[in-house]
Amino acid sequence: MALQSICVFCGASPGANPEYRAAAEHLGRYLAEQGIRLVYGGGAVGLMGVVADAALAAGGEVIGIIPQSLKRAEVGHSGLTRLEVVDGMHARKARMAELSDAFIALPGGLGTLEELFEVWTWGQLGYHAKS
Repeated sequence: MALQSICVFCGASPGANPEYRAAAEHLGRYLAEQGIRLVYGGGAVGLMGVVADAALAAGGEVIGIIPQSLKRAEVGHSGLTRLEVVDGMHARKARMAELSDAFIALPGGLGTLEELFEVWTWGQLGYHAKS
């Protein structure tokens, strides 16, 4: 089965190393060039914004999933193919997993690690067979 959608977990900060930004730009562009939809946390800031903007600039489809509280804080990306607003972080992770065939983590903080480990655990428990 060919990958149609990949979820990218990453930081809402650009990080301390300029290579993080370059990696996010490269990944966003690559996904778009391969015709793979980007699913991510819906933010316009940090590496989240970088990966989304790069995919969009390369003609890709980008779906963001953001909790209402973060949307109200005005960090949601307004230029996406689609931005879905959900009730909370649990709903966000579940929806991101539902829409994705595989998962990638770029640099981030505790939230990025938590998202990665939760989806990994779901795989171990048999809730999905995605990579």
